[in-house]
Amino acid sequence: MIKNKAMRKLRFISFILLINLFLQAGKAQSVYMAPELPLIPNNSFNITNYGAKSDEVVDNTKAIQDAIDAAAKTGGGHVIIPAGTYLCGPLKIMSNLNLQLDSGAIIKFLPFDRYPGGVAEGNDFIAGAKLHDIAITGKGKIDGQGSPWWPYAKTKGAKRPRMITFKNCDKVLIDHVQLSNSPMFHIAISSSSNITVRGVIIRAPASTDPVNPSHNTDACDVSGKRILIQDCDISVGDDDFTCGGGTSDVLITNCTYGNGHGLSIGSPTHGGVSNFTVENCTFTNTECGIRIKSDRDRGGELKNLTYRNLKMNNVGIPILIYAAYNAKEREYRNLQKLTPEIARTYSSEAVTERTPVYHDITFQNITATVEKGKRAGLIWGLPEANAYNIIFQKVNIKADGPMGIFFAKNVRFENCKIISPEGVNRLSVTNAQVTIDGKEAK
Repeated sequence: MIKNKAMRKLRFISFILLINLFLQAGKAQSVYMAPELPLIPNNSFNITNYGAKSDEVVDNTKAIQDAIDAAAKTGGGHVIIPAGTYLCGPLKIMSNLNLQLDSGAIIKFLPFDRYPGGVAEGNDFIAGAKLHDIAITGKGKIDGQGSPWWPYAKTKGAKRPRMITFKNCDKVLIDHVQLSNSPMFHIAISSSSNITVRGVIIRAPASTDPVNPSHNTDACDVSGKRILIQDCDISVGDDDFTCGGGTSDVLITNCTYGNGHGLSIGSPTHGGVSNFTVENCTFTNTECGIRIKSDRDRGGELKNLTYRNLKMNNVGIPILIYAAYNAKEREYRNLQKLTPEIARTYSSEAVTERTPVYHDITFQNITATVEKGKRAGLIWGLPEANAYNIIFQKVNIKADGPMGIFFAKNVRFENCKIISPEGVNRLSVTNAQVTIDGKEAK
């Protein structure tokens, strides 16, 4: 009898332990869920019925806004931009609305000298907050006519419009439109959920363009939950994608990247970033491929980041992860020349809720060639908060400088070839625990 009771107790304890293990495993393995798409009522409002004219002279702001307002009064619908070129100023979007740009339709920002508010106000072009079920679709174009605005990037107090900006919104779709030459960011979506950007082409000159450089013309600044960036073709003058803290469940897939600063996280990361995947993308002449940046006064926990099936050609640095974005000392600013000797002098500070912590990051099946004179990559954690649990699998990089790994733990290379004049898999390491195919890196 006593033996039977003991056996039942043992089975019960084993069952509880098994359930706990199952729950813990479920917590560790988050599953990406695609965002919900907006539902738009089947009503149409053609802007020409509200007085819009395609002559590249008339200001169509009121006509287009009237069409938007009419749609809103009936519960929403499709505001149709037919073929033609329409000058326009800032617009306010409503819920349950699709701004539909037909093939051959072009919306142009009013010229710099006619744009309401100018650099004193920098009024955003298409904007909305606390909305739901909103879309911008079609094969038409939005031209920001940003060239006269770009020099003001270095003027204190000057403000520039963003092309599309939504805040605290739910179910947002930007689909197959072409965006170009925004005065500042092209797409800026924050604190929102269920966001889809697909089939979108975004163009602006590189920030290093010798004739007409653009500045801060980010393609997609998207922060929030349940985000999909798919089948996009992007080449701009700043971040090709970036997000801040409070972001989770992100998938970036099948995109083509040209000029720009690469796929970034940060620099503000307070609130954390998790369950973030980039796959099946190509990068050509991009300043960075993968870029994670933050600092002690603006950090958070970044975890469960996966980068796989990526091809990079002539990029400035394929993989860049660091937590000293605002370091003022010159020796810490040149990341291409940062050596173990310099890195180990970076002083430790107390850990706070704003300390950036990077862990559980995976790189799989990545090939890269690097711009002449540049390094293969850099992982630079903090002395007080090492980056940890970083895995490279089937990563092949050819560069003129070795990969640097500073202040990091449990960094593993499996079946990789990091080729530089130093040799194959000859890394630049300090204050780090690194293994290559199970052997400690030297």
